[in-house]
Amino acid sequence: MNLTKRIGIDLGTANTLVYVAGEGIVLNEPTVVAVTAEENRVVAVGKEAKDMLGRTPGNIVALRPLRDGVIADYTITESMLSYFIDKAAGKSRFFKPEVMVCIPSGVTQVERRAVLDATMAAGARVAYLIEEPLAAAIGAKVPIAQPAGHMVVDIGGGSTEAAVISLGGVVVHNSVRAGGNKIDEAIANYCKKKFNLLIGERSSEYIKIELGNALIDEKKVSEQKHMEIRGRDAITGLPRTVELNEGQVNEAILPVLMDIISAVKGVMEQTPPELASDIIDKGVVMSGGTSLLTNFDKLMTKVTGVPCHLAEDALLCVVRGTGVALENIELYKRSIAKK
Repeated sequence: MNLTKRIGIDLGTANTLVYVAGEGIVLNEPTVVAVTAEENRVVAVGKEAKDMLGRTPGNIVALRPLRDGVIADYTITESMLSYFIDKAAGKSRFFKPEVMVCIPSGVTQVERRAVLDATMAAGARVAYLIEEPLAAAIGAKVPIAQPAGHMVVDIGGGSTEAAVISLGGVVVHNSVRAGGNKIDEAIANYCKKKFNLLIGERSSEYIKIELGNALIDEKKVSEQKHMEIRGRDAITGLPRTVELNEGQVNEAILPVLMDIISAVKGVMEQTPPELASDIIDKGVVMSGGTSLLTNFDKLMTKVTGVPCHLAEDALLCVVRGTGVALENIELYKRSIAKK
């Protein structure tokens, strides 16, 4: 009997998901940490800390320790990992767990080492790293071991990873630091420019979920969904309400969506011809939370000319793939870094 717990962590810019071998997904919490301003002591992690975003008193700061998919604040990431590992493995553990963390494929050696070191410092016995597109492909049940090309696009909060996978490894990859957070920013900037209205991070995320649509088919304005948004007037400084519709949100987010699609096209342009023909047959698999944006798959199909479809449970693909790789480490050892 194996007494060591094995934990897979999808360390995302927006959300962190934790998988325990034999139990499945046990945690899905926002990647947010609240710390005291003076001694940098962690006050809250995850959902509790996210509720504090933009609402904290002066002596507490709520922040996201990961930026664009990589560690921006090492010490806070370490405390956060330690919190997630404790929560998944139990604090009074006798044996240290084996932990596998997911990282974007375009990260540098320094960034890789930072993740490995932070995982070890957070209480892991062994730390493994797996690349995000590979984990997403495993989680989306793509048969990656075959000598055929499969293309996976994982669109998360901080970065987008596009990769062609064949024979269990990444052949071509491209990553662009654009994702859900950039879309939120684009919405906030649009409201500021168009209406002189300042809105917070949570409001822009809510607008994206409610009104975000990648393809507005010649819908009349009257047929579009619309909602009232509240914020602070940039000129008078007073609270104000304006009405926003799908077309306006589409206008705000389209440049970010086109950045993401150009990263996908960049990978297609570098793909060897043999694998390119496989991709046209099988299409592109889209995973990650941002791929759930209404009609994003249709927009990508329209621009690239290659059929694109959403993976089943797109949000959970990466963590599920990390879990499968962890449970079958011998099968995937070529694709995994270890410390």
